[in-house]
Amino acid sequence: MDPETPIDAIIHLAFAFDLGYEIDLERARPLLSGEAGGLTRRRRTPESIRYRPAPLRLALDASGVALPAPARSIEPPRADLSLFDFGAISLVFRFPVSMTPDELLALAGELAEPTELTASARLVLAPWLDRIRPVVTEFEVSDLSEEYVIFQLGEATPGWLDARREWLAGLVRLETGPMSPQEIQEATRRSLSYAPSDAIVIDWAAAVVADRDCDDTIQVLEFANVQLLEYRHIDDRLDDRIERAYATIHPDRPRVRLRLPMVWSPTHNDAVRQVRELEIEATSLFERADNALKLIGDQYLVRVYDLASARFHLPEWQNSIRRKLETVGNVYDLLLSQAGHRRAEFLELIIILLIAMEIVLAFFR
Repeated sequence: MDPETPIDAIIHLAFAFDLGYEIDLERARPLLSGEAGGLTRRRRTPESIRYRPAPLRLALDASGVALPAPARSIEPPRADLSLFDFGAISLVFRFPVSMTPDELLALAGELAEPTELTASARLVLAPWLDRIRPVVTEFEVSDLSEEYVIFQLGEATPGWLDARREWLAGLVRLETGPMSPQEIQEATRRSLSYAPSDAIVIDWAAAVVADRDCDDTIQVLEFANVQLLEYRHIDDRLDDRIERAYATIHPDRPRVRLRLPMVWSPTHNDAVRQVRELEIEATSLFERADNALKLIGDQYLVRVYDLASARFHLPEWQNSIRRKLETVGNVYDLLLSQAGHRRAEFLELIIILLIAMEIVLAFFR
């Protein structure tokens, strides 16, 4: 690889955001003039791999977003917005560039801090979010976001990965400094090739795709990034609600206080209702995010997704959510048990009062 020879590449910057519980894609379509965007297909992509339902896609003006200097797009950048029914959106910018290997590596280092680009992406989205607000259930733009960089290069050649391993490790780690042999090996460990002319290397910060026709691969990586955001969002909401539920179960009370049993407590009843609603909402959201693109089998795209899933630690996030959903179920059972005990105590108090009244009346007779 000649360090002075420019490489034609496309830089894909993927941003994922959460808007709420659900997006009504049918009602959103006329508001945005978008179309259902199925998975881009090649002959090797089986019909069984598809979105359920297909996200709504539309092209946006990307003129207000630029790569960090001195990188410059050789063509006007493009942006595509995808809306998923489970309340998440993905915005992907595509910048065609012609840069030397060293310049690409320097750009990767600049992209390691995505704060400014994320803010620019939110500005691009702002007018479109106002349009779709009426069709989003529980509309609330989360502060969480996920960013992912994909370097799309030309076709690979036999031995391409081994000959460029150190440089590729720097790209996928967004690291310009030298790395140890062990770190280089780890950064490039999850790689895959379908033909001698293509290759993909996936890491947690970025991926390198050497292929001319790879729209389906890019979409799978984009979807994995959206899933990561959604799992983080669900996990955070579960944490917040579980803490509130625990505060209801064990409220801070003064040490010396006469506590009368109550059959009805607004705070307690609200907590029971909120915990039950949370359990249903989180389970539904989790299942829809998990099943939106079902990838099972040994096909190439499935293996690409498995590599991304492992790098993004999606199985660990899934297990964390399942554990917390079980905890929410246990909290709900405990709150119901507390309510039952309160009713029992209240009935016992009524019986004691009735007996006391009978005794008092007997003296008067």
